[in-house]
Amino acid sequence: MMWKLMKLEWKKNNLKKYIVKVAAVTVILFLLLFMTSGELESKETVEIYGQSMIYAAIKMFADSCFILCTGVMLASVIISAYRDKTMDLMFSYPIKRQKILFSQMLVVWIFNFVALVLCKLFLFGGFFLLGNWTGIALQGITSGEIFGQAAFWLELAMDSAAMVSISYVVLFVGMRAKSSKAAILTSFLVIVLTQGNIGSYTLINNVPFYLALTALAAVSVFLCVYKIEERDVV
Repeated sequence: MMWKLMKLEWKKNNLKKYIVKVAAVTVILFLLLFMTSGELESKETVEIYGQSMIYAAIKMFADSCFILCTGVMLASVIISAYRDKTMDLMFSYPIKRQKILFSQMLVVWIFNFVALVLCKLFLFGGFFLLGNWTGIALQGITSGEIFGQAAFWLELAMDSAAMVSISYVVLFVGMRAKSSKAAILTSFLVIVLTQGNIGSYTLINNVPFYLALTALAAVSVFLCVYKIEERDVV
């Protein structure tokens, strides 16, 4: 039943259009990073920060884009359905409202998780392939040290899952305010908190902070579905 609902949501919201948009964003990200890679990947920056700056930049920009993408899709699929009253029709079906909402959430989560993983793989792979040709490479890191290590794949999956999950903080805000704009603005706030820095201070890769935001996202989802069977559609 859940799988059928997810397929229905995919078709109903025409989510295939996001595939083209995500592909375009990925290519643009690669071009921007590649054009600035000479400055990012100087030996001095690696010595100062102790890691490849391109490696860090790929993660930061990809995560930021998909935090926003998740927020936009949640606003389009769920929040706008409440605002435009199209959720009334969905809730008139002989299906539990919680299942309908969960199917919508899962479609957005799975899409953005897979897209974020593929985006990062494309960016990393592109730098390794073109790096040998142009001489621009990730300082001190070889393709074998990344793609050949289980730790890389584990970090890729966990980090991508965490970023997409954290994005669900915006769901409660958007539904509470009955506004897609509020959800998207909250996505920008999440990006600033998780990917920004003030001077040398940053919360990037701060595991306790990420865990707290993930817990907050879980609460956000819970509040959106709590007693939904007893509430009228707003």
